[in-house]
Amino acid sequence: MQQETKSNHRLFSRFWLSASGFWLGKSANTSWLLAAGLLAVGLSQLVVQYRLNYWNRDFFNALGGRDAADLWHQAVMFVPLAVLSIGLSVMSVWGRMTTQRNWRKWLTTHLLSVWLTHQRYRWLKTVDGEYKNAEYRIATDARIATDAPVDMALGLVTAALTALVFADVLWNVGGSFTIAVAGIHITVPGYLVIGVGIYSAVFTTAMLAIGHRLPAVIQLQTQAEAEFLAAANSIRTMGEETGAVSNETEKQRAAWVALRQVLLRWRQLCWQLMGTTMVSQTDLLLAPVCAWLLCAPKYLSGAMTLGELTQASAAFVAVQAAFNWLVDNYQRLSDWRAAVYRIAHLLLALDAVARERETRPDEADVSAPATETQ
Repeated sequence: MQQETKSNHRLFSRFWLSASGFWLGKSANTSWLLAAGLLAVGLSQLVVQYRLNYWNRDFFNALGGRDAADLWHQAVMFVPLAVLSIGLSVMSVWGRMTTQRNWRKWLTTHLLSVWLTHQRYRWLKTVDGEYKNAEYRIATDARIATDAPVDMALGLVTAALTALVFADVLWNVGGSFTIAVAGIHITVPGYLVIGVGIYSAVFTTAMLAIGHRLPAVIQLQTQAEAEFLAAANSIRTMGEETGAVSNETEKQRAAWVALRQVLLRWRQLCWQLMGTTMVSQTDLLLAPVCAWLLCAPKYLSGAMTLGELTQASAAFVAVQAAFNWLVDNYQRLSDWRAAVYRIAHLLLALDAVARERETRPDEADVSAPATETQ
């Protein structure tokens, strides 16, 4: 286990050594400006969400009181909030995808440069390492490795801020709750905050327990897909050649073997996703129900209005979603880790090629081994 942790740390360090150039090099001004813009939009969205939470309370209080004038007023107040929410969401999509596109461009350009410089792609097979299907890693894994961290970083920051803001709402709206146990009255302050913390901890632990193998399974499935694509490309290239082909049967057999591996890995991935989906969907379904049940005693006793109940329920779900960020993003995180490790393996192999060529400078690049699909 310790050896695996060290290996994963080495792979991530190698990936970040290259990928961080987007944030630390000449493009840093643009990249950090985009990040600041995304943060500003996220904060604005949080303000609107906070205001909508209180609008939710006022609307249902007006509904419960059958106050037509106040109900119409709340309907009018909803319009600018809805416009702001939609506009900020659109701006967030632009900022997020622009950042992802620029980072992917930077990393893919870097990988291509390292791969092509001094014809290193021709020498890869002379070194040890997991570098098969380099073109797939450069084209596909580089996209995943730059798309996912932007989404996850923005989501994590937003989740932390949401938890802070709406935990305060829960604390103030829910207040304390008194329980009588064997004639002794015990008062629990901020009981809704404690409740959402326990609820989130249960589902986060369940996700980690059930989905702990998901990153490895995704990595194996991605590699199987890449090898099947390479085998199919090899047959296509063979068909375009003129003259007799001596290993035609062998190439066809390799394609069928690769397909069986793809289907096997897909079945394994299916089982993993079934387990994680069970946890995430149960979490999504039970969160509002749990909030209603926690608020019901105070509502039935008259200590909480209908509007406060709906406000507390919405705040409970918001805090629960923030605390369960890992549950909601576990598959995305696993996809990202798999892509990062695959890119890192390629970079380490290319590093080995570079070192090997430095120790044998007398050999010209033209004497490199014949190119074959990696």
